[in-house]
Parts: sequence; C-alpha cells; structure tokens
Amino acid sequence: MAGHSKWANIQHRKGRQDAKRGKIFTKLIKEITVAARLGGGDINFNPRLRAAVAEAKEENMPADNITRAIKRGTGELEGVSYEEIRYEGYGINGAAIIIDCLTDNKQRAVADVRHALTKYGGNLGTDGSVAFLFTHCGSLVFEPGTSEDAVLEAALEAGAQDVITDDDGSVEVLTAPADFSAVKEALEQAGFKAVFAEVTMKPGNETVFTGDDAVKMQKLLDALDDLDDVQDVYTTAVIEG
Repeated sequence: MAGHSKWANIQHRKGRQDAKRGKIFTKLIKEITVAARLGGGDINFNPRLRAAVAEAKEENMPADNITRAIKRGTGELEGVSYEEIRYEGYGINGAAIIIDCLTDNKQRAVADVRHALTKYGGNLGTDGSVAFLFTHCGSLVFEPGTSEDAVLEAALEAGAQDVITDDDGSVEVLTAPADFSAVKEALEQAGFKAVFAEVTMKPGNETVFTGDDAVKMQKLLDALDDLDDVQDVYTTAVIEG
C-alpha cells in the first residue's frame, strides 16, 4: 500500500470487521466447512483448515461450533453444501476488485454481486480480467515500531518469503499460503503478535483514493462485503479518509 496510508487502512479494516462480528462467525463457519470438505478434517494435514480454525479461535468462536462445522464438511453431519466462486470486476476509476464467494445458490450470488457493482459505479468483469494483478499469499502485519531486524530473522527462519518495512514503520511478513499458519505460530512463539494476519490476494500495484472518489469506492466495497454470499473482497484501491 502507499506508504503513509498503510497502517490507517489496516486499522480501518479492523474497525469494519469488529463492527460486523456476527457476520464474521458466519463467514468462518462457511470457510471451516469448505476447508474440511476439500482437505479433510485433520488440521495437521490441512493448512487451509488450520488457518480457519485458528482465526475462529481468535474471534472466540465456541469450540462446539468449530467441531460441528468440520463435521459438516467431512460429511459426519448433514449441512448445506457451499460452492466456491470468484468474481472479478472494476470499481471507481477502474480500480480492480476480486470478490470471493461461498454460496449455496450461484444464481443469487452473481445477481447480488452484479447489482452491488452496478449500483455503486462499478461493473462485473470476465474471469481472469483482474486476477493477474494480485498475488495469493499470507500477510502478517506488525505495528509501527516493531524491530524489522528481529522480525526478519524470525520470519525467514520460519520459512517466510519476504519482509517489508513500510514508510510508516509497520512491518509486513509475506508467506506462501500453505506456510501461513506455521510462520504465524513461529513468530508468536518468538514474541511477535501480528495486528493483522490473513491469507489474502495482495495487489502488485495500488491506487490511492481521496475525496469523493474515496467515499464512492468505500460505499462500493462495503456493499459487496455486506452481501451474505461474499467471503472476501480484494482491491487495488487504497482508501484515504
């Protein structure tokens, strides 16, 4: 992200998530269920499930909820079957957007995504139209003032791919998606607790939005994020308040 805006944007995202804790539980249950269905119910052999369960525990989700979601995924319990779908599109000034969904109704999901994009000044693109602008990776961000050298040593020893220090002093560790949980755990054991950690689609280049364009783009992103079928929204836009 653009230097001085990175930390502010992370804080904004955290604030948005905290305000929607009910939906976070729903998203995590879906993710755990799908991860278990695709890779099995053992977190030791399923990195995606391990990451989802770890996030659920951080959000204080009851253990019973986690166990039931895993069992629904493995077929031990009956449940809704969710399909993974990725939509790609454009927002204000052509900013790239990726919308990842988990849905039991593909027709509803695409209709809702298209409606939100159109209503707020964006449009739906074709498969592959913007995905090449992003890299699938794990990202762990540490607050400004964290020792870059200390994080670098611990991160590289744990198998991280790169460590970046931003202009505002925050430190970001990048990992391969499959290594995310192991690197996160190793850094925590070394005394480094990330303020923000996720497996994400990281844009290669970003565009800072200010003024009216920032307001419009944020409304569009919020509208997408509020859809029941939407799990994650990624964009090349950086919103400056």
